[in-house]
Amino acid sequence: MDHFIKNIASLLEEKINLPEDEIERLIEIPPDFRMGDYAFPCYTLSKILKKSPVIIAAELSNTLPVIRPIAEIKAVGPYINFFVDKVTLSELALRAISKERDGYGCEVLGKGKTVVVDFSSPNIAKHLAVHHLRSALIGNALCNIYKTLGYTCVGINHLGDWGTQFGQLIVAYKKWGSENAHTSYTVTDLNNLYVRFHQETEKNPGLEDEARAWFKKLESGDSGAKELWQHFKDISLKEFQKIYDMLGIHFDAFIGESFYNTMVEDTITRIKDKGLAKVSEQALIVDLESYNMPPCLLRKKDDTTLYATRDIAAAEYRKKTYDFDRMIYVVGSEQKLHFHQFFKVLELMGYDWANRCVHVDFGLMKFKDGKMSTRKGKVVLLENLLIEAVERIRKIIEDKNPSLENKEAVARDVGIGAVIFADLCTKRNKDVVFDWDEVLNFEGETGPYVQYTHARLCSILRKYGKSVTTDIQFALLKEDETFILIKNLWQFPSVILKAAEFYEPSLICNYLIDVCGSLNRFYNAHRVLSDDAELTKARILLVDATRQVIKNGLHVLGMQAPERM
Repeated sequence: MDHFIKNIASLLEEKINLPEDEIERLIEIPPDFRMGDYAFPCYTLSKILKKSPVIIAAELSNTLPVIRPIAEIKAVGPYINFFVDKVTLSELALRAISKERDGYGCEVLGKGKTVVVDFSSPNIAKHLAVHHLRSALIGNALCNIYKTLGYTCVGINHLGDWGTQFGQLIVAYKKWGSENAHTSYTVTDLNNLYVRFHQETEKNPGLEDEARAWFKKLESGDSGAKELWQHFKDISLKEFQKIYDMLGIHFDAFIGESFYNTMVEDTITRIKDKGLAKVSEQALIVDLESYNMPPCLLRKKDDTTLYATRDIAAAEYRKKTYDFDRMIYVVGSEQKLHFHQFFKVLELMGYDWANRCVHVDFGLMKFKDGKMSTRKGKVVLLENLLIEAVERIRKIIEDKNPSLENKEAVARDVGIGAVIFADLCTKRNKDVVFDWDEVLNFEGETGPYVQYTHARLCSILRKYGKSVTTDIQFALLKEDETFILIKNLWQFPSVILKAAEFYEPSLICNYLIDVCGSLNRFYNAHRVLSDDAELTKARILLVDATRQVIKNGLHVLGMQAPERM
């Protein structure tokens, strides 16, 4: 908890009838530093005291004692604004960052608790394409955020490795597959077979019946069907891992829908025993009409199961296995209804942990020029996008800094980092419009801009050439630009907490942009390296602290922080 918020809450608790934790939650950061460092809105008190919040703010501000580290208290409209002692804040912030280093921003509030994050989850036998990017990046960032807060985080890739489409793929393989499939097939070959199947069904609809029959065999454990399915899965996982390695994404488990195949009958039995299931049009459903939702389909009339059945079985298994405090599903907004239905069934089954299951939805990834087609098997491959990003950065390096050391590593870190930042900096429930000119801009609100700022700070520290120390005169860090930057750095742990609360990595992206902007205003107004040894020492500590916070923020997002660019 922020040291100053704790102090302010203690002062207010003695005067108002609200618990301290609620006061802490209500305290805000004013948009303009001239208005104060912290602000307490009096709207909540207005309902209790039956007075205007403006009057309450004026009355309370006159009765609150000004005790260090608070330097001034004054009413501004319906807010009580608090100005803190600059030297105290500077010393607390810079000493904390210098001491905690890579651990600055970390908390222990999640100690002993587990968060399960279900993310990425592509279908096997298909390419990882650009539309898979958002779930992978948002999920990875959320894992990093919760780990930073002390939680045990279990990242699960819930592969789409079950369903009628695998019956379709088996039919296509048997009819048009190559004899050397077991030695040379790639995901491209599998995808081509899948596309051909759908082309052929337009001429021969009976193929769909063959596919359903083969999937029924697969569900029943037929050895031939299972051997082919496992081979398709192995091919897919090998290619998926290459992309995940490029993005720096790690999963604790690759557990797909197929894993729960043997569990679904027990799950369905439990649903029946609760009196929740009924037959409708030869299918087994849970009627959710009284909750203003369509029925949740558990089993089709051909006795095959569906996503919902396997999701319910998976949730039961994960609770039993991980005893999670929270389970997060990072899945696109188009699946909102599915998760409303699924969570409602868990609740109706009597699971008190159902309200700890969360659907973290997100918008689409679009290209500015509109070129993104999945028709006729054509997709924008994620691997190609990443390779192109790295290549474009490589060309920029060759043009601007051809003598740069480790050019290949920097091109990779910055190129892939640019893609990650471009995705995460947009609020997750909005669509991302991907524009190469914006994504790779070193001067806009982009990943390369943040990474370049970090590298520039590293350059200043190399030029200084001495050890960084906290043995400084903190009172020297007194200018407005300097204090605004320090305040920004002090807010980093609070931003991590807020990003976790709202499942919103974009808050960290926006924060890093703000830090870089504050740093540039400070740097443009004040010389870091000067003839004044004590002032230089103080500003170098600030430079190092800023570098550290930017690095920590980038790592939470899943990005690298190059020291030279």
